[in-house]
Amino acid sequence: NAWVITAIVLVAQGLLVGGSMKWTTRLNNFAVSAELIGMILLVVLLFVVGIIAKELNIGNLFSTGAIPAEGYFSIGTLTTAGPWIMGTLLGAFTIVGFESAANLAEETKHPAVVVPKAMIQAVLASGIIGFLFIVVVTMLAGDPVELASSSTPIADVITRVLGPFVGTALLVMVVIAIFACGMVIMLTGVRLTWAMARDERFPGHKVLGRINKSTGTPLAATVFYTVVAELILALFAEQTDTLFLLFGAATLLPAVIYAATVVLYIVKRKQLPPSKGFTLGKWEVPVIILASIWLIFELAIFRDAAFLNAWIYVGIMVAIGALYLIFLLVVRGGAKGLSMPDLHSIDAELDADAAHKGN
Repeated sequence: NAWVITAIVLVAQGLLVGGSMKWTTRLNNFAVSAELIGMILLVVLLFVVGIIAKELNIGNLFSTGAIPAEGYFSIGTLTTAGPWIMGTLLGAFTIVGFESAANLAEETKHPAVVVPKAMIQAVLASGIIGFLFIVVVTMLAGDPVELASSSTPIADVITRVLGPFVGTALLVMVVIAIFACGMVIMLTGVRLTWAMARDERFPGHKVLGRINKSTGTPLAATVFYTVVAELILALFAEQTDTLFLLFGAATLLPAVIYAATVVLYIVKRKQLPPSKGFTLGKWEVPVIILASIWLIFELAIFRDAAFLNAWIYVGIMVAIGALYLIFLLVVRGGAKGLSMPDLHSIDAELDADAAHKGN
């Protein structure tokens, strides 16, 4: 049942992304606005009702719940990560917010100015609102041990405190938010596929690098991405721990990619051309150091045996990429055959076109 529903949702998202960028943008803007407004109202309501009903229990913030207190804050062993340490992976999901902003930079006017601001706003919104929401729900959890046995703990807390109507409204908001998040993830994946195909870095680039004239979107790349997503979904369809496996792999892979990106930037940053827009200035080195510390810490958590399958899946994907890179090197006569095409400014073209029309 879950497989069929998710497969249908993927098709619907693919139709939106491949069919109309205008409607994709409208739906995304509506979902983001609804989610932000809904989450703020929800946090305020929970705090107010919790105070009036005298149900806020600050002690829950320091409870280990159903997990034994002994070793709760431990680093863990060679093949296990401590419970508290494992919980810090929640911060890794904020990556999705600013990564999406970066991946869509090519479709943004003046991206060097707009995209960094969007990244900061995404992290602040998810960090601050998410933090307050987790705090208030935890204080209203009642008996954390009993709640841990529920398959829908958050919904249970909200329904108990605010009533079934608000609980149902929350689920509607969650459905809209998750659909929009999935759509944005598909949108960024499609754009990465298309951009790599445009730069002749992706298999089948002559087809996948095209823009459909009637829709104005990379339709071929969208169809390709949707089919691959459906195949991956089908592979996991019969596994009972599908959600954990996908979350594990989807959290590990970005960490590996960002680690590689940071290392490459450290090695090559002196050879890169100066930025014409956003720059970290004197904060560059401190940010690099902090990013490196966080990535080492994050990757160390994945030593836990629970992530073994995630490492296998990521390893398979990296191996496929490595084999294709070797293929390109052989076919194109070495590294020189993989030199990037000349970059050009879309903003400059648009401004020049507007000036020409004005004259």
